[in-house]
Amino acid sequence: MATSMSISTSFVSGGVSSRRHLPSLSFRPTTVSVARFRAVAVADMAANEEGVKKNPRQGKGIMKPWPISPELQELVGAPEMARTDVIKAIWAYIKSNNLQDPEKKRIIVCDEKLKKVLGGKDRVDFLEVSKLLNPHFIK
Repeated sequence: MATSMSISTSFVSGGVSSRRHLPSLSFRPTTVSVARFRAVAVADMAANEEGVKKNPRQGKGIMKPWPISPELQELVGAPEMARTDVIKAIWAYIKSNNLQDPEKKRIIVCDEKLKKVLGGKDRVDFLEVSKLLNPHFIK
């Protein structure tokens, strides 16, 4: 019994009886990054004191508002929207009008408004929606 206990103890500890000490890792910012941070902070404070307002960030990519077609404007109710917001509005319209197929929730059964926007199709898979919206974003 004693030999099995010593075998299991060495197996569990990995055969090492003493503890290993890992070197402590501490974060010390370099003087360059601290100096750059201070310079930017001082410039921001000076700009705010002069009354200069920063430009609010404009969306980029799919978050950027684009002008949309009149058919899509009729559905979502805005002259320009970001792609993400358009998809959210279309899904809200689909859910509120109960346009999902009851058996296959992936399939959208289009009414007249959606047919105008989604290429005149009667039934559309939910993965096709973003592809079918491409022509409605005016570039």
